[in-house]
Amino acid sequence: MTSVIRNDWTLEEIQAIYDQPLLELVFQAATVHRERHSAKEIQVCTLLSIKTGGCPEDCSYCGQAARYHTDIKVQALLPTETVIAHAQKAKDTGSTRFCMAAAWREVRDNKDFDRVIDMVKGVNDLGLEVCCTLGMLTEEQAVRLQEAGLYAYNHNLDTSEDYYKEIISTRKFDNRINTINNVRKAGITVCSGGIIGLGETHRDRISMLLTLATMPKHPESVPINALARVKGTPLEDNPKVDAWDMVRMIATARIVMPASTVRLTAGRIEMTESEQAWCFMAGANSIFTGERQTLLVTPNPGVTEDMQMLQNLGLEPKLSKKEVSSC
Repeated sequence: MTSVIRNDWTLEEIQAIYDQPLLELVFQAATVHRERHSAKEIQVCTLLSIKTGGCPEDCSYCGQAARYHTDIKVQALLPTETVIAHAQKAKDTGSTRFCMAAAWREVRDNKDFDRVIDMVKGVNDLGLEVCCTLGMLTEEQAVRLQEAGLYAYNHNLDTSEDYYKEIISTRKFDNRINTINNVRKAGITVCSGGIIGLGETHRDRISMLLTLATMPKHPESVPINALARVKGTPLEDNPKVDAWDMVRMIATARIVMPASTVRLTAGRIEMTESEQAWCFMAGANSIFTGERQTLLVTPNPGVTEDMQMLQNLGLEPKLSKKEVSSC
């Protein structure tokens, strides 16, 4: 199977890929993966919540929404030196990308944004790929971030356009697309994927992948998340996502967006090592690691466990682009 970058996929074509027998789907995805990527390399990333909780949005899955009663404690924007120290620790433990997340609806042109710009500059100086997820962004704000050294901006679609209003009412699907377009215009790479387990149908999942795969340029990074069920949110009682559904989503994403990095993200804490291995076979080539207690504000495996898992599977952390260029 030869991988071709296409931006003209149809829903029916992606449905046919997704609906294949699982072993055939994984075989095809693994073949595509090996044509475009090293099968033994996994990019290790670290995610830090630089401003936690108190968000005015009503995303049904998110414990940081102010309107839900969860155990997540509101935390103001961290000091810049604290963030840089976390980034240095992440680099020391093998991460090549450091993502800073703030529970904002949108970026405002104020002193907090000025501080984020300083954080971006500081993390970039460490030689890490710098990523931010800060909510909605104007083109001018995206340009400021790019000039500070931002490498990537994360803004997930979450789900399909049709199902979006069932999960979030405080913004529209088009707001997501507008921010992604602003990021792209500023010359920043795009990180955008979604979450499964929100109560959506398989058709919704395929529709979300269609939106990503028919963008003028595919996102360089596509995170596939399993719902992390947070007590106090409307989706706290949703069933656990089946690991085979994650494998199927990752494999389909790999085939329709062959050059993108596909990230196995939230939900790993509930997956066995074997289940994660299937995801890597299906084309996932990135994970988030860090302190065991949190991936943002939900549980995540720790660095020691992850490095042991990679060793067990014969995988190795991918060097950063800056490290490769200096070799």
